[in-house]
Amino acid sequence: MTTMPFPARGYLPVLRELTGAFAERLRTADPAAAVPDCGGWTLADLATHLGNVHRWAATVVRTGEVHPQNFSVAAEADLVPWYAEGARLLLGELEAADPEDACWHFGGTGKTKAFWYRRQVHETAVHLADSGSGHAPDPAVAADGVDEVLGAMLPRVTRWHAVPRLPGPVTLRATDTGDVWTVHPGEPPALGPAVPGAATVEAPARDLLLRLWKRSGPDPRVTGEAAEALLAAPLTP
Repeated sequence: MTTMPFPARGYLPVLRELTGAFAERLRTADPAAAVPDCGGWTLADLATHLGNVHRWAATVVRTGEVHPQNFSVAAEADLVPWYAEGARLLLGELEAADPEDACWHFGGTGKTKAFWYRRQVHETAVHLADSGSGHAPDPAVAADGVDEVLGAMLPRVTRWHAVPRLPGPVTLRATDTGDVWTVHPGEPPALGPAVPGAATVEAPARDLLLRLWKRSGPDPRVTGEAAEALLAAPLTP
């Protein structure tokens, strides 16, 4: 079983790994290639988005305050070093920060800088999958990403979407790590204790993570109307 969330600084080597893999993908792939799970985007569009997210998050971590998002800033012509510089800035700010310091963020957890260590790992992991890279994070990292969606995003879902209507509880199981989550109906739905007879969603942790972010991939094993309703509902920004 995975202990989640990780200690904040435990995310730093994972973020270095994932941002390095994303930069490598940019070096070897066609920047005009389509990104099927990000409708209408090319790989260059995806890199521009992620590079701007890194820069935005770095500013929030540095100041501790809300900062306007401007993800339309154009990348430099040489995309790889521009992206890598954004990742370097983000890692530098996270390395210098005290994770326990107060900080604005949009999730449903304590308002400290610790949120951003985790958030940028999973932002990068999902977009790395979008890029078509064959690099996959450790299953424990993917399981932590599932936990972030259900424990940090779902409590604030009404910031972005209507409340998911679940006819009953849903248990999600990561078949490779053994981690289990049970989502209970509510306003909004929330994690709670296991319930016998709950609807179920079962898949490896990475497949669960990508499905919760509405990405394509192998279909999980699904039983019950409530499970189908949870997977159909938008849960993330």
